[in-house]
Order: sequence, then C-alpha cells, then structure tokens
Amino acid sequence: MIVITGATGQLGRLVIAELLKTHPAAELVAAVRSPQKAQDLAALGVNVRQADYNRPETLDSAFQGAEKLLLISSNEIGRRVEQHRAVVDAAKRAKVTLLAYTSLLRADTSPLGLGEEHRATEALLHDSGLPVALLRNGWYSENYAAGIPAALARHALAGAAGDGRIASAARADYAAAAAAVLTLDGQAGKSYELAGDGAYTLTELAAEISRQAGAEVKYVNLPRDEYQALLIKAGLPAPIAALLADSDAGAAQGGLFDDRRQLSRLIGRPTTPIKDTVAAALQAG
Repeated sequence: MIVITGATGQLGRLVIAELLKTHPAAELVAAVRSPQKAQDLAALGVNVRQADYNRPETLDSAFQGAEKLLLISSNEIGRRVEQHRAVVDAAKRAKVTLLAYTSLLRADTSPLGLGEEHRATEALLHDSGLPVALLRNGWYSENYAAGIPAALARHALAGAAGDGRIASAARADYAAAAAAVLTLDGQAGKSYELAGDGAYTLTELAAEISRQAGAEVKYVNLPRDEYQALLIKAGLPAPIAALLADSDAGAAQGGLFDDRRQLSRLIGRPTTPIKDTVAAALQAG
C-alpha cells in the first residue's frame, strides 16, 4: 500500500497518475483533506481517505496498512513544520518502511526563504528514525509559465532574479521522480537534488516567449521589494507575492540552479525543456 498525501493537489494527482501505470489502483491511497474533491480518483479505484494535517486524529486511519508514504509538503507556509510533524508521528505509528518527502533543491544551503521550513522538516525526519528519502525539488517551470499572459499583455516579464540561471523542470517530471522513488527498492537514506537538464535566465525566458508568441517581451529586472509590490498590485495575496519575490532573489544567488541531472537519471528520460512548457502555456491561451 502506497499513501500519497495532498493527493488532490497538482503534484499529488500527477504522482498518482504515474503510479497507476505500474500499480493497481487498490494499492494506492489518496490521503486528502476533502474527500469530496477526490471523487475522480475514487472512480479509478484509488482508496480515498481523509487526512487533514491540522487534525492529527485523522492521520492514523488514513495511514492504516501503509507500506510507503509520500509526504507532499504542505502549502500553508508558516505552519508547515507543525503539520509535517503530525504526519511524521503518524507514519511512525503506522511503521511505514519508507517515507519520501518533497523538500527544496539544496535545502540545507538554499538562500530561498522557503528553505527554512524544509530544513526544519528534514531535521524532524532525521530525528524520527524512519526510513526516509528526500526529494529536493527545484523550481516548477509552470511557476513562470503562469505569468506568460500578463507578460504578453505588458510586453514585459518582470522579476528579481537578475542573471541567475534557473534549472526548472515540469511538474510532471517531479511527479515521475516521486513515483520512481516509491517504486524502486533501496531508497531509504537517499537524498536527490532534482532539477531540469537545462537552465535559463529570465532574459532568455522572455526571449523564448517572444519567439513563440511572435510578440516582443523583454525582461525587466526589479529590486525584490519593487517586484513584490508589483505582484501585490497585480492581485496576488501578500504572502504569495513575498514568496515569489524572495524566490527570485534567491535565484539571483544561484538558489534554483543545479547541473547534476539527477532528475533525468532518476526518471530515465530527459526533463521537459522550458520551450515545451512555454508552448503548452501559449496553446492553453
């Protein structure tokens, strides 16, 4: 039995889709906060169980019979460590043989503010005594693709990453890596630094958008505070704007670059090039 937490999220759904290629649906558990949002997974034969990080009493029944567990990091920044501790404690009670955790690229040294809660969670996992595999995910290409419509409208792609190179990969690539670690033997104790095969600056990304869209888009580099203010003005919640601005600033320091190609080796194929993600975003409109 393999349990996937956060299974109705974008990454979780992709992980389940990958696992269904090699595992019977009856061997998979979608552990979700709102089971009503997972009826499509239930229709495929996947076991759907309620698992609310904020209600630890739901976790024991959700993890019952689990052999392996994928802890997809919570999206509630500022509450992650407390929530992850509840999952780790329940996993110990369930006596899982492997807990895989979606952390952050080079979490131990990352200049990104996001790294703080990931470092704390990794410490929890280290002290837990559980068999653990760390999936240190780099940036999702979709994080930048989401801004393409606005960039086209303004003929400008704004950011605070300077000339920092970003080795992003598609969310599906990271999902394939998680599925591989949950499927392969001997994964306890392993730590993977996962990033795309290729890397680009935001200036190069703007040029790629221009090429494919047939409309000029230039990269405009801003100080972090100005970029954060711009994101808030565009309608993003202040915490999300702060996160994105901080992450760009971290990228300027090399925090989103890695050239070891551990991701493509783990999934047995090249990672998705940024040009393909740009093309998909343009096609989606």
